Amino acid sequence: MEDLTNFLTSIGPEVEDADEESFFLFSQDIPSSNLGFVDSRAPTLDVTIHGQDYIVRQSPTLLSSSRAGGTTGAVLWKITPLIAEWLSTPTNNPLWTNSILNPSSTVLELGCGISSLLALTLAPSISHYVATDQEYVRRLLRENLDENARSFPSSSSPRTQPKGRQRRQKQQQQQPQPRNPTSNITFAALDWETDIPASLKQSLELSSSKATEDEAEADEEGEDQGFDVLLSCDCIYNEALVAPFVRTCADFCRLRPTYTPDHNQNRSKRKPTVCIVAQQQRMPDVFEAWLRETMHVFRVWRVADEVLGGKLGVGSGYLVHVLVLRGDGGC
Repeated sequence: MEDLTNFLTSIGPEVEDADEESFFLFSQDIPSSNLGFVDSRAPTLDVTIHGQDYIVRQSPTLLSSSRAGGTTGAVLWKITPLIAEWLSTPTNNPLWTNSILNPSSTVLELGCGISSLLALTLAPSISHYVATDQEYVRRLLRENLDENARSFPSSSSPRTQPKGRQRRQKQQQQQPQPRNPTSNITFAALDWETDIPASLKQSLELSSSKATEDEAEADEEGEDQGFDVLLSCDCIYNEALVAPFVRTCADFCRLRPTYTPDHNQNRSKRKPTVCIVAQQQRMPDVFEAWLRETMHVFRVWRVADEVLGGKLGVGSGYLVHVLVLRGDGGC
């Protein structure tokens, strides 16, 4: 677990007290972002991340409906493109430089909403991305995935055309078939109150996917039902969501070993799940309730401003915290 220890050391100091953390963050001048929508009335939005253009189809009608269970996932929130840009930046990002994210990673997102931006920006660089939310987002999420997949440049397109029919045929035979850029993105409806995290991979038929060398050696531990990274972007906006959200995060993390700084004590080849929780600052009471509940079962780090690169962090109105399950599995 040396990579994980190096990662946690590099992102900033560990949060030790929920009251102090909340007081410090909410005593800063925070720009007004209203509720946090980009434009809740627009049927489509244009977003550019790392020079790649994306089209996000929204549902203003659904957002304003009285659907039971909430409708906030029907539109794009301001924090999402910022997090997508940061997560998909491999240079100087400790998630990548410490192999927390790498080509063999499996990533799970809680509360993905309709935009698909996190999935679209991360999926090309990892093994598999599972986006979860309530069932109502499925159709629009699929439309956004399909719409944006068509605009992705093909990495297998030949740069030059060979002269002569035989050379052309030979190169065509050697060229790999272009991969659908969204083929490793899966959506699953997930209810934080009723669904069982341990059954998610099995239900999606992902538990028997190709294993890395370390995972192959860990076969004696049984099938891996866990994930390398768990993402959440702006899912905590009222206190009623806090307990089921934290419980769901913890249940997924318990599918992997817990973090022990002395990695020699843990002989499992599987790495602990790392949780990345991004959120807009709104109500201090809700944030503090989330942090208190989280610190019962997780160790927590706030990602430092210099690591986030300027658009996120203290004073921006947007925060990123990293969680790892406590060594005793939480109480």
